[in-house]
Amino acid sequence: MTEAQRPASPVLPDAFHPDTFYGALDPVKLAHADSLKWTLYGEGVIPMWVADMDFPVAPPILRALQERLEHGLGYPQLMGDPRLIEALRRKLAGNGLTDLPAEGFAFLPGVVPGLYMAVNALSEPGQPVATMTPVYHPFHLAITDLGREVASAPLRAGADRWEIDWDALEAAAARSRLLMLCHPHNPTGRVWDSAELTRLRDLVRRHDLFVISDELHADLRFTGRPFESFAADPAMRERTLTVTGPCKAYNTAGLGIGVLVSHNTDLLKRVKAKAAGLTGHPSALSITMWRAALAEGGPWLTQTVEYLRGNRDLLTQFLTERLPWVKFFPVEATYLAWLDLRAHPRAGDIQAFLLEEARVAVHNGPIFVPEAEKADYQGFIRLNFATSRALLTEALERMARALA
Repeated sequence: MTEAQRPASPVLPDAFHPDTFYGALDPVKLAHADSLKWTLYGEGVIPMWVADMDFPVAPPILRALQERLEHGLGYPQLMGDPRLIEALRRKLAGNGLTDLPAEGFAFLPGVVPGLYMAVNALSEPGQPVATMTPVYHPFHLAITDLGREVASAPLRAGADRWEIDWDALEAAAARSRLLMLCHPHNPTGRVWDSAELTRLRDLVRRHDLFVISDELHADLRFTGRPFESFAADPAMRERTLTVTGPCKAYNTAGLGIGVLVSHNTDLLKRVKAKAAGLTGHPSALSITMWRAALAEGGPWLTQTVEYLRGNRDLLTQFLTERLPWVKFFPVEATYLAWLDLRAHPRAGDIQAFLLEEARVAVHNGPIFVPEAEKADYQGFIRLNFATSRALLTEALERMARALA
């Protein structure tokens, strides 16, 4: 059966209803030997650390993968799968990246290689590279691993959300040629709004910066407004690379694939040339997975985001009522909460404390900042709430008892 002949599945089966389908997650089954998330910290620990949902993969993706296995596993379209490119062009146009050329796509085995490739090609050893911290740790690691300097602009706590410190970002940008932007932002869960994006674009233009915008979490939003890519502004397109992938939205981290896109095909060639022979290509199954997700995964994703919204609200209510001293802002996107526990007596080793006393594994805050800032983030944690309501509630109850 060809892809064109395969019947569409616009509606998921009734059994998928997330309140029952996700609510029945079994920790014993989740803790299989192939799961890094569930096995790293041992039996009896609820893992809420790595950014990996506990939810099953969308049925349309599973069907497509089975069909691909039946076709065989020869080389896929290594020069760029035309069907995937066309589907991504339609998808990204909805984010404002209209008129992307077919040559403006460079497929990768994941998103992180794209961050390293941009740093390697668009800066020189010893040069500062600007980014806002805390940030997904491969950002600052790409900078330091490649012998560059982190020009950090720490975010600041506003009245009701994390905000850009514009003075700090101006100072960082003035020293740099490249800005690494996380949008939506991991770990704070911010979605930079139109006013912030306009101001960011003005800063980039004035300082003549290249930009790599990581938009991996764009489909996991709770804001209700359309997502606006950084390069949606045509004035930014010649200087911007956008990197994205399906692994967070569709819970397919085990099938690594990502893509660098740009309207500036010469810029894309420059970045690819610096990584020639150093990165692999996506697998046949990862290409099939992404095509199926774009073609038929929409209903699954919509219901999953709604379930995550309910988890976010449960977390918000629990912290407000039971742990009011924990500082946090409800996230606008991602399934990751950034929590400030610095008021606790064990703030200096809070990750180890929660693991030992609550049997809950979280990501330690200092991971998300470069070396010079780590002391300032002792007591912060990142918590993954993409699990069943029952497991989330159990983890929060354990934490509350331990922290009391």
